[in-house]
Amino acid sequence: MRVKDVKKVVLAYSGGLDTSVILKWLQTTYRCEVVTFTADLGQGEELGPARDKALLLGIKPENVFIRDLREEFVRDFVFPMFRMNALYEGQYLLGTSIARPLIAQEQIRIAEEVGADAVAHGATGKGNDQVRFEIGYYALKPDVKVIAPWREWELTSRTRLLEFAEQNQIPIAKDKRGEAPFSVDANLLHSSSEGKILEEPWDAPDEMVWQRTISPMEAPDSPTEIVVEFERGDAVGINGKRMSPATLLTELNALGKANGIGRLDLVENRFVGMKSRGCYETPGGTILYQAHRAIESITLDREAAHLKDSLMPRYAEIVYNGFWFSPERRMIQAMADESQRSVTGEVRMKLYKGNVIVTGRRSSHSLYSMKHVTFEEDQGAYDQFDAQGFIKLNALRLRLGAMAGRRGGAL
Repeated sequence: MRVKDVKKVVLAYSGGLDTSVILKWLQTTYRCEVVTFTADLGQGEELGPARDKALLLGIKPENVFIRDLREEFVRDFVFPMFRMNALYEGQYLLGTSIARPLIAQEQIRIAEEVGADAVAHGATGKGNDQVRFEIGYYALKPDVKVIAPWREWELTSRTRLLEFAEQNQIPIAKDKRGEAPFSVDANLLHSSSEGKILEEPWDAPDEMVWQRTISPMEAPDSPTEIVVEFERGDAVGINGKRMSPATLLTELNALGKANGIGRLDLVENRFVGMKSRGCYETPGGTILYQAHRAIESITLDREAAHLKDSLMPRYAEIVYNGFWFSPERRMIQAMADESQRSVTGEVRMKLYKGNVIVTGRRSSHSLYSMKHVTFEEDQGAYDQFDAQGFIKLNALRLRLGAMAGRRGGAL
């Protein structure tokens, strides 16, 4: 891209060292007007300093955007994903992945508002986030220009970043002058820690890595009992109190933190081809995941549930790789949403030393029939003789194979 082609750019801006350097670099390299966008996704940080730093670096007040997206994040991104029970590689609740499409969406909205012709992000050239951001940009604004400084500049080390910052009078937090022990990304769903002291997969993470949960070993000796209420697949209340999506997830996070729930030390396969090690904390999401599967267990038809489960790994991969706005994600989402029409009721759980223990579930739409499953007299609800024909019909192909001498499953 030729620098003269860019007139105005919207930068996804955190206020940290990297994006502050990027802000100044855009001004000096592209000589374009810079608009900063900071999203409040419940990361738990004060966002006022990001505004102050942007103003200090010469951004016009009308070009500084800070938007509270917490409710939209949980309602329109987290909850739809949890309707699908999405786990990447069987473990990861996709806390970082699910935030990127919302940031990209809001960035494009702002670009349209201010008439910007370009967007920029601070993701490195080795990670998944560059893919997630940029696929989102192109899906929403096909002709947008994308600036990815980490793929363009020569500031390839933290030392060079610090030198650039000092040369351009960019304020540097004192703890950034040394090598950071690891990098952290957080939002209302989770916190992730990667890099530096976590890069060796054999080395156990230091306790300081875990920021959103207490150690399960230090958790209370008595369990915390809660009841989560669902309507059409979404959690709507805790212990009889109705809450908004973001408020509910915040409360589940507090409950999970206090009971040491939601830690995950994972080596995963990045979309760009390499493996990476991350330490994730998803306290509220871990509770929500178990509660949702529990309410589905009595309200969702067997074949519908199994079909959902068979498509879940594909859905999780789609989200992980950054294709939230793709037709295939929307198609699977439509199926998942349709499946949730009767997923309404309550789940009772005990939270205890890192564990989420389901102790009860009930629903007015329950498919669980006591009179059919009882070991006592069922008054004719179920004719056990019917099982004989059922078994013989299902065994017929195996019997025919055995008659042909193909015993033991031989083809």
